[in-house]
Amino acid sequence: MPNQLQDRIAIVTGSDSGIGQAVAEEFARNGADVTITYFRDEEGAQETKRRVEACGRRAIIVQADLRDEKAAERIFDETIATLGTPHILVNNAGIDATGTQVAEMTLDDWDRVIRTNLYGPFFCCRRFIQERRKQGGGGKIVNVTSVHEEIPRVGSAAYDSSKGGLRNLTRTLALELAPDRINVNNLAPGMILTPMNQAAIDDREAYDRQVQNIPWKRAGEPWEVAKLALFLASEDADYITGQSFTIDGGLEMNMGQGA
Repeated sequence: MPNQLQDRIAIVTGSDSGIGQAVAEEFARNGADVTITYFRDEEGAQETKRRVEACGRRAIIVQADLRDEKAAERIFDETIATLGTPHILVNNAGIDATGTQVAEMTLDDWDRVIRTNLYGPFFCCRRFIQERRKQGGGGKIVNVTSVHEEIPRVGSAAYDSSKGGLRNLTRTLALELAPDRINVNNLAPGMILTPMNQAAIDDREAYDRQVQNIPWKRAGEPWEVAKLALFLASEDADYITGQSFTIDGGLEMNMGQGA
């Protein structure tokens, strides 16, 4: 199969580890140059850059706190100056729930999650659209949400709200951007073996407990999500927009069992 993203330029936020790192590598393997972003894990970002360059593609690294509008703008400024105008945006950077219930939640806790998981993608989508319109349109946006766009958890109000909000941002953008032929879709992972599930990676007993609600009886791997991201970023997905693709081993289908 020919490289599906040959000479495309992609921004993958939060690509210093986990799903983002796997997506950046998969895109590079399929011909894309990649902007890698990280918040704190510079070493992880350097490893992602090494993997992209090992595929024969160009990569740059931008440190960014995506709660900050100016940081999001800097990602695009540096990408355009070094690689060129991006064709693909993957909004992957995010943080997990705090476990704090609403009655005890501080405004800072709420804001930290909402600004990272929802404002960050908003900032990046807005600039991406502006740049694609300068090029006459076309392009792909892939927003990484979660099964928790649908399934709530106790102690996860900010996270669940951010992912549900991102789902509807995606759907609204799909309508707004159809005339520009910019596709906008979601990836909604379940339990994936990333640093967000480090406890399950480190402790086999914890892993075994957590996978019991998954019909497939295992967690997903980042590369599996990356393969789906590749499809959504490719021309094969040109007629798909506004959709949410759940990749969870059947977890979401199993949540009502035993009721």
